[in-house]
Amino acid sequence: MRTDLFDFDLPQDRIALRPVSPRDAARLLVVRPGGAPELDDRVVRDLPTLLRPGDQLVVNDTKVIPAQLSGRRIGRGVEVAIEATLIERLDGSRWRALVKGAKKLAAGDTVRFGDEGKVCFLGQLDATVEDKGEAGEVTLSFAFHGPVLDQAIAERGAMPLPPYIAGRRPADEQDRSDYQTLFAREEGAVAAPTAGLHFTDDLLARLAAAGVGLHRVTLHVGAGTFLPVKAEDTAAHRMHAERGQVSEATAAALNAARRAGGRIVAVGSTSMRLLESAAEADGTIRPLAGETAIFITPGYRFRAIDVMMTNFHLPRSTLFMLVSAFSGLDTMRRAYAHAVATGYRFYSYGDATLLFRETT
Repeated sequence: MRTDLFDFDLPQDRIALRPVSPRDAARLLVVRPGGAPELDDRVVRDLPTLLRPGDQLVVNDTKVIPAQLSGRRIGRGVEVAIEATLIERLDGSRWRALVKGAKKLAAGDTVRFGDEGKVCFLGQLDATVEDKGEAGEVTLSFAFHGPVLDQAIAERGAMPLPPYIAGRRPADEQDRSDYQTLFAREEGAVAAPTAGLHFTDDLLARLAAAGVGLHRVTLHVGAGTFLPVKAEDTAAHRMHAERGQVSEATAAALNAARRAGGRIVAVGSTSMRLLESAAEADGTIRPLAGETAIFITPGYRFRAIDVMMTNFHLPRSTLFMLVSAFSGLDTMRRAYAHAVATGYRFYSYGDATLLFRETT
């Protein structure tokens, strides 16, 4: 399909720079393709009344690491500033990173991360440039390994806010909690599964009281989630692979719930893509441990997911293509136009949608 079919205008003042508090006070646009009404303005705390007993929520328990590192090249000529975003762990001491100023680096260079004078039990965090890719990707070999390296990164790193927020304000200490879901426990993501940001302990308790189940899967969100689709046709776009896991216990529980008439409700595009990657043609969910690069566009036949909760996405993005595949392109264009006109807040720290699957 033509990429420009997924374009829309979004005023800059609709982009949320901070989340609402409490988290479940965010607005929720319910979209029922062909329904009456098709669009329903609610809030996230209404979720228990919008689902049915026996429905099963599936959340992503990945944990965002403070992957944004500031440093400088040392040991060769004039020191130059380097900004690195860690995007993929290769082993105990090596990371692949997207680097601003990558042209200033060569294989063998040393980069020293952290601010001078910062109290850090490790003193300094150095990395050697192993190699460079064509799009600003650099492989960094750190001087520390395993948990010691993790702690050093945690002390010196900042939360990797999406570019549409980071371009308007720097990350701060508040983001360390704001940009992490209630479910976060498996470290490895460089972007939050943002639909999960809306949940609170109170909301979870009311969902359980309403007979709605909760299950966890893991998909470590990569920086590719923010990359625009530059190809003129969706067929020419290549998705970045991300690593995930669906356990045997989770797969069995979801299959049993579905046989009993329950619906599978994906919380976020990450849970959606992982479960669809793990599903057989008949909808049976299999355990999965590995990478997925599934690219869902209109025409895709959904196998596992019945309902989806997700935030509002960027124009021309793979995520807007995904929701258009799920609820219909025309429906989603109307939904986004309604959201813009009525003041919904967009993107990672913004409001949410509850999408029902188009049945035609």
